[in-house]
Amino acid sequence: MSVRNLCRTILVGAGAAIAVVGLLYWQFAPSPPQERSARSQAPAPAPAPVSVATVTRQDVPIHLSGLGTVQASLTVGIRSQVDGKLQEVLFTEGQRVRKGDVLAKIDPRLFQAALDQAIARKRQNAALLAGAEKDLARSKALAQKDIGTQQNVDQQQAKVDQLKASIEADMAAIATAQTQLNYATITAPSDGRMGVRLVDPGNLIRVSESGPIATLVQIQPAAVQFTLPARVLPDLREAMARGPVEVTAFDQDNRRALDTGTILLIDNVIDQATDMIRLKAMFANADDQLWPGQYVNARVLVAIKRNALTIPSSAVQRGPQGLFAWIVTSKNNAEPRPLQVGLTTSDLTVVASGLSEGERVVIDGHYRLRRGALVSIAKPQSADARSGS
Repeated sequence: MSVRNLCRTILVGAGAAIAVVGLLYWQFAPSPPQERSARSQAPAPAPAPVSVATVTRQDVPIHLSGLGTVQASLTVGIRSQVDGKLQEVLFTEGQRVRKGDVLAKIDPRLFQAALDQAIARKRQNAALLAGAEKDLARSKALAQKDIGTQQNVDQQQAKVDQLKASIEADMAAIATAQTQLNYATITAPSDGRMGVRLVDPGNLIRVSESGPIATLVQIQPAAVQFTLPARVLPDLREAMARGPVEVTAFDQDNRRALDTGTILLIDNVIDQATDMIRLKAMFANADDQLWPGQYVNARVLVAIKRNALTIPSSAVQRGPQGLFAWIVTSKNNAEPRPLQVGLTTSDLTVVASGLSEGERVVIDGHYRLRRGALVSIAKPQSADARSGS
């Protein structure tokens, strides 16, 4: 290498070293006093806005809810019990009827004729019986004078007994014919509401036909059959042992209460396929709010938990280590608190452990919180105020 090239290499290396030293100085040199002051005066993070509620004690009703269907307390298919032509239909579709009201009539002429024939046969046999009894009396008188024989007496006695039996058969035939005639007039077996008419007047009706003329349903009272998990069976039986268990029927949206009744029975078998138990409740249904076939939500009041520690259900959060709630300290800092909860009813949750009465829990704005974060309370509420009590 020549002297010139050696000098050029040394100059290039020295320039690179100077550039590296300058870059390091610019990167790590202390900031001027003005810049350090500006950094130290940067604003602190704004408090996170949250809504809170106060942990309170109150009486909490414990409800169990299940989906059910409304059933009529009585459903009767109105059918004819005799064959014949449907002569009249005397009800209006949808009409309320009382027990004993005439609903329809079958042509009664054949049944009236059969009744008249049975009555006439009885009268005929009664006349024969009267003559036979007189002959029997004369035969006995002659036999006592040794003019007649005992054989004649026995024959006359048999004839009288035969006619008496015929009259009894005639009376049974009259009762049968009268019943058939009565069946020609179809009456309501109970109070209720008539459904759609399925057979028009003029049609021939037979007893063997499966279809009814119409259906009568009694919906005052009405029944609701619903299901609950089998695991609540001990609570239900305990509640029923204390007295009538109240049930409220809500609409499908679970917003409007339709009627209030009581549990009638718990089914005697648990459905093993679903692990559910069926129940039936009865409702007065004075306003006809419950309609057969309607889906409702049945809410059963099994107990009232007295003086329970409660928070709004929206305060309960789920994390990697289980349930917790954000509390707001006296300095308005957010802190997570592990929880053990009991039953949840409506929008309230019963707290088993983890909170004390009077503490504030966050019910809205959780997503901006971290441990120790400063919060601003938007609108404090108590748990009982939120529940509407």
